[in-house]
Formats: sequence, C-alpha cells, structure tokens
Amino acid sequence: MSYPFVEGGVTAAKGYTASGVHCGIRKNRSKRDLALIVSDRPASAAAVYTQNKVKGAPLTVTQRHLRSGSARAVICNSGIANTCAFDGVEKAEGMAALAAKALGISADDVLVGSTGVIGPSLSLEPIEAGLPELVAGLSTEGGSLAAEAIMTTDTVKKEAAVTFPLGGAICTLGGMAKGSGMIAPNMATMLCFLTTDAAVEAELLKAALGEVVKDTFNMMSVDGDTSTNDMVTLMANGAAGGVLLTEKNEEYAVLVAALRQVCTDLCRKLAADGEGATKLLECRVTGAGTEQDARTAAKAVINSALFKSAMFGADANWGRVLCAVGYSGAQVDVTGVSVTFRSSAGAVTVCEKGAGIPFSEEEAKKVLTEKEIVVEVGLSDGEAEAVAWGCDLTYDYVKINGDYRT
Repeated sequence: MSYPFVEGGVTAAKGYTASGVHCGIRKNRSKRDLALIVSDRPASAAAVYTQNKVKGAPLTVTQRHLRSGSARAVICNSGIANTCAFDGVEKAEGMAALAAKALGISADDVLVGSTGVIGPSLSLEPIEAGLPELVAGLSTEGGSLAAEAIMTTDTVKKEAAVTFPLGGAICTLGGMAKGSGMIAPNMATMLCFLTTDAAVEAELLKAALGEVVKDTFNMMSVDGDTSTNDMVTLMANGAAGGVLLTEKNEEYAVLVAALRQVCTDLCRKLAADGEGATKLLECRVTGAGTEQDARTAAKAVINSALFKSAMFGADANWGRVLCAVGYSGAQVDVTGVSVTFRSSAGAVTVCEKGAGIPFSEEEAKKVLTEKEIVVEVGLSDGEAEAVAWGCDLTYDYVKINGDYRT
C-alpha cells in the first residue's frame, strides 16, 4: 500500500500546532534551539527508546509520563543532551513543568526530548524565558520551525506526511526527525516526533510503532554509534473523526503501512544527511534464509567503514561487501552470493556465486558517482529480504567530530 505525501510535516494532521525559537541554549543566535508540538486534545501516545544503557534524562521522564498511554505535547531542546548530568532528571521534569504551565495542561502530559553535547547541566532559565514566544508562535504552519529547532549537525530539516483512510475518515500522519551523526542500526537512531489525527488505542499505537521501527529506523546507520538520547514518539488524537481502532485488523494494516511510509522517507533523509556525507547508500538483501539473516547482512554492509569509504571514492570494491556479509553473523552460503551496484546512471554486476566476474571499471565508476547508490546483495539461502540505509564515509566526518564541542 502506498499513500499520497502531503506538506506540513508534524502539523499536517488535524489538531496539532508547533513552534520553534532560539531561546539561548545555543550560543549562535541564528540557530533555533527549542521546539514545541501541541495537540489540541488528549492523544494516545507511544514511544520507542535507545538501546544504549547510558540514556538521557529526557527518556527517563518521557517513559514515566507515558505510563498513562496519553500525551498532549512534546518539548525538545537542541545544544545540550541533558545526559550524564547530575541534575538531569530534575531538569527534564522542569522542562515538562514549564511547558505544562505555559499551556495550561498537566506536566504528566508533556513528553521531553533533548539533543546535543553529553555531560553539561541544562539550564532552565533560557527555556523559561523562551516559552512565551514559543507558545505565542504555535501554529499549523509551525512544524517547519520546530523541525529546524531540533537540528544539531544536520544540514537540512527532515519532515514527511501522508494521508490515508482509516475508521471511515481521511486521516493524516506526519512527523519530523533530526539526526546526522551518532546514528547506528540499533533503535532508536535519532529523535523523531510523529503525529496523526487517526483514532487509535494506545496499546495498538505502541504495537504499530514497534513493528515499523524494526524495518525502518532499526535499519539505518551513519557511523555505528548508538546515541544516548534516541527516541521516537507517536501521538494519535482522533481529530479526523474516525472510529477508534482497537484491534489488529485490516484497518490496523493500513495504519502500519502509512506509518512505515513516513518512517521510511524520514530514514532516507536522515541517512542522506549523515555528517559529511555526499551519497545516500541503500543495501537490498534478497534470498536470505530468514528475515533476521537478511537484516543482519544488510546492516553489516551499510555499517562497514571500508564499504562506506569505497562508495565515497566511487570504487567498485565489491570484496568489502562480501567481507561484511561474511562477518555479519547471518547464516549465508558464501558460494551463492551476488553483488550488483545500481544508480540512476545504470547498473553493474560485479560478483556472482561468491566470485568476481569481468566488469567495466569505467562503467562502475559512472554508476557510483551518483548521489544515491543501491548495492544489491543476492543470497541463495531462501526468500527473505531486507533493506538498510546509510551514507558514505568522508574526510568531513572526521573534521565535524574532531571539534564537535568547540
């Protein structure tokens, strides 16, 4: 199933407004650093969090606030991650309380996110000072400003939204995401805030999010580092007027398909904007014995520093693909592996039955010079398949991370 994309991102769905301002957390006054998303009514809510044992305080607070399965707002800052700070939870709860007071809602209905440098204590003073402007700026057109406010080393905003039929109504699901570095295929891989005006029971919302994350955000890598603050949240406020979804039926499949489409689009945008990246890489594995083997192999290829470097240099070094598949842990008959590089400039097969075949280096160079590269890995072990996304590894990645704090 495929649904039409629409403009608006996180505020495309009915009943949501958003805003983004510079409040002073970041020194650069041209950088927005505080975002707010608000539902005009109580919404079912769910989230997925990083698997890193070191977790940011905002995740702890958001988990607490989601025990009820509902939420009204999300507040998120950039610049300071509020992770490993002695007063982290206190400050995250403080952010929720300040936002709640400004909105006239309960603090338990506010979800909290932070992104930036790990370690420093987060001052609430600039947040408190910036909230009047932030709340005053809430609008249905404010999603783009909110998407800008959560950016760190990102070079572009990431937004997406689709419309779909559910419960007798035409619903919309949209979202925004940030992430450029410290991204590994081990959920969650960045910050992502999703909203829909569909009416969905909280437990089903949680199930749908977990199901989609497995094949989208869990299949993306920029550098192999799983962040401490990764989180995806999803709110469903029912403003479209449809019948409440309460069971896994055909309508649930529609919701999952719409959610998957938005998350896949955001994944591709996140991978393409990896720190220092010049190319979006997609690894498609087919013919695996199990879905887990397909995912494992695809993630190993997309996460290989050697493969990523070869793609930066437009070098058809297919041995690095086989190498990654071989050490991935997937159950694979290496004598049955084929590799093809594909882009808008054409396709070139470089390996069949686990061995190299003659190919034109000139043609391969042409294929690998494009901005979007697909590496197709064909296995001979079954019928399972998977897709993973990443980017090339460039000199600028080292430069960006060599002076990230300064």
